[in-house]
Amino acid sequence: MFGTRFGWSISGQIQLLFMKTLSLNLHLHSSWEDVKEKMKENDHTLTDDDLEYTKGKEEDLVNRLEKRMGKTREQVIAYIESISANTDLAG
Repeated sequence: MFGTRFGWSISGQIQLLFMKTLSLNLHLHSSWEDVKEKMKENDHTLTDDDLEYTKGKEEDLVNRLEKRMGKTREQVIAYIESISANTDLAG
């Protein structure tokens, strides 16, 4: 394929685009305000701006936290959901 010469394939690009367009649905068991406060207690470097959350904009939150925390998307989601469920995957 054309793209393989440059280290990527068309199917890989389509898969990446598909993954980015999937709607992320965080499973929160407590309010976002409670989750946010617990996250700030566990990581004092996180700011209100880092933890700004608007319903329907979960991707923005996760992308911001991936960069800020140096964790993968899956790790960030698991961390948020664990704090929400009070199982604290802190650290």
